[in-house]
Parts: sequence; C-alpha cells; structure tokens
Amino acid sequence: MATVANGPRRPELAAFLRSRRARITPADVGMPPGPRRRTPGLRREEVAQLSGVGVTWYTWLEQGRRINASPQVLDAVARTLRLDAMEREHLYHLAEVPYAPQPAAAARSVGPEVLAILTALDLPAAVYNSRYDVLAANALYERMFPALRAASPRQRNVLWQLFSVPSCCCVMTNRDEELPVLVATFRGAYGRHVGEPSWEGLIRGLCEISEDFAELWRSGDVAPPGSRIKVVQHASIGKLRSVSTSLTVTGMPETRIVVYSPADDVSGKLMDELRTLEDPLIGCPDHARPLSAERARQAALGNPEPG
Repeated sequence: MATVANGPRRPELAAFLRSRRARITPADVGMPPGPRRRTPGLRREEVAQLSGVGVTWYTWLEQGRRINASPQVLDAVARTLRLDAMEREHLYHLAEVPYAPQPAAAARSVGPEVLAILTALDLPAAVYNSRYDVLAANALYERMFPALRAASPRQRNVLWQLFSVPSCCCVMTNRDEELPVLVATFRGAYGRHVGEPSWEGLIRGLCEISEDFAELWRSGDVAPPGSRIKVVQHASIGKLRSVSTSLTVTGMPETRIVVYSPADDVSGKLMDELRTLEDPLIGCPDHARPLSAERARQAALGNPEPG
C-alpha cells in the first residue's frame, strides 16, 4: 500500500467520506443491524467489505492519509456510499484522481423553463445536444435557417442540414472554414458515445450522403465547442455575419443554448429584416424557393432520414 505526504484536500476528503457513510444504514444495503451502534450509518469495516477493499486501506482513506487510489476502487466506494454523479466527481477531486465523467445520453427534449428563455431572447437561438440535434429553437432562429422548419424530426440536425444539400445551397458561405471545425467538434463529443446506435447511424448516414463529410470524418480532427464568426447565406436578405455563443444548460448534460449575435452594423440591420419575414426563401440565390413551397414538397415526397 503506497502512501505519500498529506495534501490540502485530505481533511475535506475525510469529512466527506464520514458524512456519506453516516447517512446509510445497514438496512439500506441489506445488512443486519447487528449490535447497538454508537454512531449512525455504516461502520468503516462494512464500507470496506461492501466495496471489496481492505479495512486498513479504507480506514486510511477516511483518515485523510494520502494513499494511492485507482478509479476502479473509488467507483466501488462511490457505489457503496450511493454517491450521485456530482458527489462522485467531488470524491475524485478530493482524492486527487483524474476524473472521467460517465457518459450521458444525448438529451432529446427541453423543459418549459428553457423554452421560455428561447422565446424571450430577441436574437436567433436554439438548443443543441452533443449530436447537433436541434432540440428547440425560437422563431428568429427558424427564420435564419428556414430549411429546419421543413425538416422531419430526425432531420432537425445541424450536420444533416449542412451536408445533405448541394454545396451551392449550404447556408454557410464560409463552409471551408466552418464545416471542418463543426465536424471536429462533433468528433470530440463522439468519443464519449462510441458504439451507441444513434451516433453510429447518424455518422453512417452522413458518410453515405456526403463525400465532404466522409473526408472530414476520416481526417480524425478533434476540437472543442467555441465562439466563432458564421457567415450565413440567406436567399431573402443576403449575407448575414453573426457571432455564435454557446451557453451550457444546467441539468442537461452535453446540451447548450447557441445564440447568434450580429457581427457588425450591416448584419444588425439584416437581422431586423429577418424579424419581418413570413415566408423566407430556402437555398442559394439560383435555387431559392419559398419555405411554404418546400414544406408542401416535403410533405408530398417524404424526407430521407439520417441513420
């Protein structure tokens, strides 16, 4: 059993483990109550037994001694003490062990509080999950990206919207800059979901419909989400330069609100025009058609779906 000098987090680790142990009774874990207990909760030796670790090792851990702890052992202690996700992360930090969060399923819907925020914003805004599914959007966002309003539920995905159309009709005029970063950000999230059917199906579908996506995916590049300038080609109002800002949604893992702000005065005036559009045009100037016509066409023909 290797030990090193005590660190500043160890007293807090000791207090945290004692408090978590005290709140669990033997009955909670299917153990007989045994002799009369002087303190509430499990004994140290019971936590050690249930976690599959040595009594001395656990005692030293709870005493705040700096002993080497593996993620597997900390997870076993976390399960015994019934720690939730936040408490598990706290345990890792106090034990000074690199924390690897457990993968969370991509969110599929948003609550009324988030919808109220989107509605109140006077800027285009939407909620994305880590797959770039658009879970919700305000009216101004749907005027900025009108093709989304003609999409089936499973096509309400940023990647699908950008790669499933001819390059001339891609809404991003700076696509050579924007699309590689977008795919690299998507790959960064994919690392937490390798093998999940919904992710694998989306990637397979995108590779089938777009050689551009397939090539970018093969590059293996990874990038984090971040604020960037997006130049949107809008058939109704022209080129709109905007700054995208991502805001984390508390309680919704791997989900963010993305807000688009005008990047300059000209774009600010164009965004004012955007607010007045009732039937915006979809596509590039050469292939533009009203949203109403596209929705009618899609309803008649049906939509291909990713995955």
